[in-house]
Amino acid sequence: MASRVNAAALIIHPDAPDYWRQACTELMQQDRIMRRLIPQYADLTLVSRGDPFMTLARSIVGQQISVKAAEAVWQRLLVAIPRMSPGAVLRRSSETLAACGLSKRKVEYITDLAQHFKEGRLHVAKWADMDDEAVISELVQIRGIGRWTAEMFLMFNLLRPNVLPLDDLGLLKGISVHYFSGEPVTRSDAREVAENWAPWCTVATWYLWRSLDPIPVEY
Repeated sequence: MASRVNAAALIIHPDAPDYWRQACTELMQQDRIMRRLIPQYADLTLVSRGDPFMTLARSIVGQQISVKAAEAVWQRLLVAIPRMSPGAVLRRSSETLAACGLSKRKVEYITDLAQHFKEGRLHVAKWADMDDEAVISELVQIRGIGRWTAEMFLMFNLLRPNVLPLDDLGLLKGISVHYFSGEPVTRSDAREVAENWAPWCTVATWYLWRSLDPIPVEY
């Protein structure tokens, strides 16, 4: 009963997804770690940026570099391309994109992403009605977008509630710290812990991220 009372009293961000309060309530009832973590960060939430192209481009920028470095590169891109869009990216030279701090490979990735959007090779309008795996299958056809990036898109853009990004180092670290006393964990360990989170793996992952870094990453 106490967990229900606490969950009901949470101050949830007004822009939270419709399912967020229910997810918090059930996670706090089902999982002792979530019962402790969620109240600490309940005023933060996942909020969609709404623009699929920008979400994916920002995910590519953030691959294999720190959050701080990714933000610096992204801000330089926005200076070079104030109205970020597929067409605007394709009108910029590779040299201009590289001068923003993108590696040669990431320049190729963002250009390929822009071409997919510009040429209508993606079923963007149908993504909201497609299941998670169908969206992932389409996105991983784009150069530079693997399963992790596709899962970040499901979480940060489509706000899917039950995504478990097993390749995410932050998720594995959070599970290690809170469930295994800091011992290294495997994907199998993470999957076993997450059985207690379904159907709200996105929300549980979000709060583990917050426990490691209170400032939300944006995509």
